[in-house]
Amino acid sequence: MTQTAAPAAHSKDNPFPALVTENRLLNPPGCAKETRHFVVSTAGSGLHYKPGDSLGIFPSNRTCDVEAILAALGATGSERVLLPRAREPVGLREALTAKLSLAGPTRRMLETLAARATAPADKGELAALLASGAQETLSAWLHEREFLDLLEEFPSARLSPQELVDHMRRLVPRLYSIASSQRVHPEEAHLTVAVVRYKTNGRDRVGVCSTYLADRVGVGTTPMPVFVSHSKFAPPQDGARDAIMVGPGTGIAPFRAFVQDRTAAGATGRNWVFFGDQKRDCDFVYQGEWERCLRDGTLQRLDTAFSRDQDHKIYVQDRMRENAAELWNWVKAGAHFYVCGDAKRMAKDVDAALHDVIAGQGGMSQAQAIDYVSVMKSEKRYQKDVY
Repeated sequence: MTQTAAPAAHSKDNPFPALVTENRLLNPPGCAKETRHFVVSTAGSGLHYKPGDSLGIFPSNRTCDVEAILAALGATGSERVLLPRAREPVGLREALTAKLSLAGPTRRMLETLAARATAPADKGELAALLASGAQETLSAWLHEREFLDLLEEFPSARLSPQELVDHMRRLVPRLYSIASSQRVHPEEAHLTVAVVRYKTNGRDRVGVCSTYLADRVGVGTTPMPVFVSHSKFAPPQDGARDAIMVGPGTGIAPFRAFVQDRTAAGATGRNWVFFGDQKRDCDFVYQGEWERCLRDGTLQRLDTAFSRDQDHKIYVQDRMRENAAELWNWVKAGAHFYVCGDAKRMAKDVDAALHDVIAGQGGMSQAQAIDYVSVMKSEKRYQKDVY
């Protein structure tokens, strides 16, 4: 008797075609930011996640950008091109839509254009950009541009489809912290996404995946390739331990999952959330949920910092220092400390504040505070998910 092989588990190499069942704007009308709550159905996928894990999404580029590149190349889109590490060629339109990043041109692209340019004006500008000593100017110039800009700004430098593709990077999946507990939502994964829209070089630009979710994935209609990316970032295994969670902006996403999961699991440890953004009226995402958690006792403390609601800016690290004595009481009693969000400034400022609180309240030198935090890290009591 012939046995049928079991279907392969869904993974990065075999993503699940999920449907978005909810796309909800979290900011009130008229606010500067666009933060959205997405519900992704995982029904029938066999995907399992825990709090702290991320959902990987393979996005596609905007049709208008793809068509503009084809027009600049003088291509139909049916031309066959070979991608790096690929065995078989694919159609150019498919490659530009779902396989390649349309942003991030490099010096090598300009060198190729310089070799192809025939118009004196194109040759002159390219030579100036590539001149020795112009590295800073070139870097700033490229930072403002995508591949389409270069093709349109140097029209005499004709490239074949394959030559263009050879300069482009793969379009990689984006990872978003899952904002729900599978104990509470067994067939869903929730996401909290800041939709990126901006302008450079006189053109409207977008974050590829955030606008893919917001604009190009139809609710209940467009299959979206997804997978789960597992992480060591996780709530305390011991449900009796307290958890202190610092998550400004969309960094709040995993902590929504933490609190949901700890509540569903019957954890007895206390929960303390620090949240911050620019304006309370516009940017306090999930405000109603957090206030309900405070009322029902699943959240013991919620401290917020809205930087632009007063003359002097207030951030989450300032709230930590304001509550130094209580924060130290939780930490010295064994609380786990978590940070999620911006790595460049926020996470560093929060880390400095934590060291200061421990040194000041614990009567330690800075060196002793550093050692104390190192022990917290080794015990997995201090974890970061930063980007």
